[in-house]
Formats: sequence, structure tokens, C-alpha cells
Amino acid sequence: MLRPAGFPMKFMALALALGTLAACNQITAEPAAPQRPVLVTMVHYQRQSADRSFVGTVRPRIESDLGFRVTGKVQKRLVEVGMPVVASQPLATLDEVDLKLQAEQAEAELRAANGVLAQAAAAEVRATDLKAKGWATAAQLDQAKATADEARARLNRAERSVDLTKNSLSYATLIADAPGVVTATLIEPGQVVAAGQAAIRVARLAEKEVVVAIPETMLAHARSGDARVSVWSNPRKQYVARLRELAPSADAATRTYLAKFSILDADDDVQLGMTATLSLSDAASAPVARLPLSALLDQGDGPSLYVADAKSGAIMRKRITVKAYESDGVLIAGGVEEGANVVVAGVQKLDPAQKVRVVSSLSF
Repeated sequence: MLRPAGFPMKFMALALALGTLAACNQITAEPAAPQRPVLVTMVHYQRQSADRSFVGTVRPRIESDLGFRVTGKVQKRLVEVGMPVVASQPLATLDEVDLKLQAEQAEAELRAANGVLAQAAAAEVRATDLKAKGWATAAQLDQAKATADEARARLNRAERSVDLTKNSLSYATLIADAPGVVTATLIEPGQVVAAGQAAIRVARLAEKEVVVAIPETMLAHARSGDARVSVWSNPRKQYVARLRELAPSADAATRTYLAKFSILDADDDVQLGMTATLSLSDAASAPVARLPLSALLDQGDGPSLYVADAKSGAIMRKRITVKAYESDGVLIAGGVEEGANVVVAGVQKLDPAQKVRVVSSLSF
């Protein structure tokens, strides 16, 4: 290096020292390694077999056709369709004129039987006394006892007849035997009905069920799977259901089997006649997560994958349990937690010590 004229020697040495120091700093200060962009997907566990849904109708577990136990003419109908009823509530009444006459006739026969029995009992006592004194024969005593026994039987028959007429009079009022709601009225005032004829249909609200048609291929699934029910008016709320009845033969037209599932803990949101959706899931299948094949990495110690942290940029290699391989994916049974971000491209070139940057994610 040439020293300019008039330039002191000490300043020349200082300039050389500063230049050397700057060169050293440029050599030691290396630029930071850039973060590697990666493509990830989120892990979501679900049952391996998809749920099957069927549309059905909410029906009562028990729906009874109530009728009068005696023949008569309908006087009043006290309920309408849709009305709630409670136990022992009157539903309809019959004309009681004939029934009251029958009751009065039975009571008259009872009074007559009491009079006959009193006379026969007195005759039996006299015959017994006369026989003891030797003034009556054994045949006369036997006849008096037979007459008294017949009078007692007649009295017993009259008492039973009075009870029956009282019951018949009480049967003139049709009452509900359990809480429920009226679903049909089959009689009108002035109509003459026979004993046992259906008059009022009442559905009990204690138990509700959904009725669906199950295809032949889903019969085993219906017997063993977990069932849940949701009504269309509130599809977000689900109720646990249990198979109660399955038809032994298929419908001739639809070739499906009628199934009835009891709705456990059904509340007031589940009304009779509502449309419901029954979902069947396999109770035996364990939850699995489906991932693309490109996410797998095997370095001789078993299948694994990289989990990326979107905030810190760190990646971690985790061993996984493979449930099954598919043509375009893999089903894993464990090894990573729900919601983890799994790298799905370029996993062979990743180093656990390097930082990554999540640029996008995909659904699989």
C-alpha cells in the first residue's frame, strides 16, 4: 500500500488495522437460516365406519283404545283430540237411566231375599225345637233346613247382583287409566255403543319411541350399534335410543324391516308425530384418523410422522400406530393427539432441529 505524500505513518497503520477488523467481522457474521415452509393437515379421530341415518316418526310406546264396559247411548264426550289427560279423568259418559233401573231392581230383589231368609230361618228354628221335643219328624226338619239354605243362597245371589249393577253404573263413565294425550275420538254424543267398542284413543307420554324402516343389510348394525335420535325441530340435540322391537319379516312392498327404538330421557321437545332422524354407529369400532400416505416416514424403527407447532415453528417426530393402509391414505389409531398439525409433504427432507413455517393446511 502506497503512502500518500504528507500522510503520517501512524495514521496509515490505524487505517490498516480498521480494514482488517472489518474483514474479520464480515467473515464471522453468517446470515440466519431461513424457515422451511411446510404443508400440514389437522388430525381428527372418528369412527372407522360411517354413521347411517334413517328418517322415522316419533310414536308413543303404548297407545290404547279405551271403551265402555257396558252397552249404552253416549251422553257426553268430554275430551278432544290433542288434549292432555291425567289418570282417573272422565273422558265420556253414557245415559244412566237403564243402568239405574237395573240397580233399583237388584236392590228390590235383595230386600225380598232378606224377607224370605228371615221366614225360612224362623221355620228352621221351630222345626229344630219340635224335633227335639218329639213333635216333628226328621223329614220335616230336613225340609226346613233345605228351605233356609236356599234362602241364604238367594240372598247371596241378590247381594252379588247389587254389586254388579253398581259396577255397571260406574262403567257408564269412561275414565283414563294413565296420564297421556288424546290421539283419536271415535264416538259422538247420541251414538249407541257396544261393550268393548273403541271410543277414545289415548297415548301414554311416559315412554316415546321412533319407528324407522331398516334395510336387510343393516339388521346386524341395528341390533349391535349405538343409536341416537334427533328431531327435525331441534337437530342439534340428540337422545340416546335403544332397540326395543324389530319386525321378524320384511314388508312386502318396501322389503324393509320395521324397527322401534325407545328414546331414553325424552323431554318435552320430543312431541308425538314429529319427524326424527335415527343415527346408527358401530359400537365396536375404535376411533381412527385418516392421513395422506405422504405424511408417513419410516427410518427403520417403524412408521412415524412430523408434528409442527405453528407458533414456535418447531417440529417433532412421533411414532404412530397404523390401523390400515388405503389406496390414497392411511388410518392411524394413535400416537398423535387430536387437533395436531401433521406435515404431509417433504417429510424425508426435514430435520427435527430446524424451524418450519406453516404456509397452508389441507383437509383429508
